[in-house]
Amino acid sequence: MIARVDYVILYVEDLERSIAFYRELIGLQLKFQDRGYAELVTEGTKFGLFERAKLPELIGRDARAGGPGGEIAFLVRDVDGEAARLRAAGAEILAGPTDRPWGHRTLHLLDPDGFVVELAQEIKRLRHSDDLDRRSAPSRSKQERTEHERAGGAGARDRRRPD
Repeated sequence: MIARVDYVILYVEDLERSIAFYRELIGLQLKFQDRGYAELVTEGTKFGLFERAKLPELIGRDARAGGPGGEIAFLVRDVDGEAARLRAAGAEILAGPTDRPWGHRTLHLLDPDGFVVELAQEIKRLRHSDDLDRRSAPSRSKQERTEHERAGGAGARDRRRPD
């Protein structure tokens, strides 16, 4: 059984440029750099960068073209503050900040190699009463659902009259 993700490594075109991006724009510290690999300081899962030119030594073949090839997400305390800082620094912002229904306020930007970088702030999960009522509907009896609809709850039939 897989217990957890231990590390994420992005294959990058220019290691120094990518290290500068993740240090200067994202705010991570460099843990170490050796033989085409760099690891940055994060809590929990390790985050590394590896030079694409050295891929044949690692996996026996070159990288394939295309992109974006992936996304890396970092949790932050203030995504709006990060957005303002990154815009001022000239980062290529794709979207956000935007509140997401799964409980994150997100900002998406591109790193120098075209990988999507997401900064996410944990927020209260957005819940729509319709979604909650639909999820709980199977546990209600038909009579309870009918009473709920009469009271105007989610799932109530549209009682508007034609114009």
